[in-house]
Amino acid sequence: MSSWRAEQFDLLSPSVLDRWSRFGAADQGWFPNLVGIEVEELRRDYARLRLPWRSELNQATGLMHGGAIATLIDTTVVPAIGTAYDDNRIFSTIEMSVRYLQPVRQEDLIAEGWVSRRGTRVVFCEVEVRTASAVKVATGDLIYIVASPTTD
Repeated sequence: MSSWRAEQFDLLSPSVLDRWSRFGAADQGWFPNLVGIEVEELRRDYARLRLPWRSELNQATGLMHGGAIATLIDTTVVPAIGTAYDDNRIFSTIEMSVRYLQPVRQEDLIAEGWVSRRGTRVVFCEVEVRTASAVKVATGDLIYIVASPTTD
């Protein structure tokens, strides 16, 4: 699936791209890895991630669980936020709103997330989630808090 928003955002420097393209690598053992989220494209203030469908992500009626979709939304903005910094930062969600628009049945999801406004410590983001066949199934609005640079 091609991007529907990426071209609006600047390309990354090779060093930033290298650092963030490893985000979600299987050897990291983070929660998004457990769910199976994969990076597809990164730019400054933008990320596109994929959640491949598998039956373990379903709820009892055979539809994808809303928690899996919310995890994709929350995870997608992490590299979108982080690509603006040359140093290590700790940041976390302080508010998230999810709107489920359509059910998902046995189909991969692709999320595009971007920074809509960046302050000194607070970052506002938006996310759109579509199926691999381009049906919009959810949107999200998120607010993150960003700490000062860390030394590690």
